[in-house]
Amino acid sequence: MDEPGTFLSEATGFEWDLGNSPKLRATHAVEPAECEQAFFIEPFLVTLDEHHSVIERRWHALGRTTEGRRLFIVFTMRGQLIRVIAARDMSRKERKYYDEIEATGEANSDIQE
Repeated sequence: MDEPGTFLSEATGFEWDLGNSPKLRATHAVEPAECEQAFFIEPFLVTLDEHHSVIERRWHALGRTTEGRRLFIVFTMRGQLIRVIAARDMSRKERKYYDEIEATGEANSDIQE
């Protein structure tokens, strides 16, 4: 289950509730719909968050919205549902890396932090 392409292709939707969606808006002014968009626009770069994957696997992702907003997203899988834990605008370093991958078209699943 460590390969993002495998479990993401089997995802059937997103899990949003009163815990995670208001927190995204309040903390970083990110709408749930923006997070969802990022999962479907290439490149979408994913890597395992080994440090925070004690209880359940967590993943870091870099992606962009249809409006071009570049997001850093932390998520987990709950069955076949994607549950976004946190989202914010990419840092300068993350934007640079994302732009380089986008320019070369060589997406991989190793986000350089």
